[in-house]
Amino acid sequence: MTTPDAATAEDLIIREAGRADLLAVFRIEKAVFPQPWPFASFEQFLGNPGFLVATEDGAVVGYAIADVTTSGGRDLGHLKDIAVHPEAQGRGVGRALLRRVLVSMAVGGANVVKLEVRESNEIAQSLYDDVGFERVRRVPGYYDDGEDAYVMVLD
Repeated sequence: MTTPDAATAEDLIIREAGRADLLAVFRIEKAVFPQPWPFASFEQFLGNPGFLVATEDGAVVGYAIADVTTSGGRDLGHLKDIAVHPEAQGRGVGRALLRRVLVSMAVGGANVVKLEVRESNEIAQSLYDDVGFERVRRVPGYYDDGEDAYVMVLD
């Protein structure tokens, strides 16, 4: 991995995730989230065009997982998970991944995208605000540790 200030978003390669990426994705998940998804959760998304990884110099530095489902006659995109390795944060990796996964969902037919974000995760909320997401509701006790979540939507 490059040093934190040596890389920029232009150095990124964003591509669909493969089986060889799963261990790196899982390590990032565990480094970033207090309640990480189990390894098997990532395996189930292999082959989904909304499971993307960002690499720098061949190393996975971030990932995003999203899908599109039909709900109420509309195709709804759902950003399920997005994370950037702590050493790569603050350099535009998350923003680049988010934009790319939004394109993936649009190609998949989504005209509305939703996500859930921890109430305490102000950095992520700021990114989502910048891209145009709006908070539509708070879900009390959404996370296993009892923390509330905001549901945010991009229409």
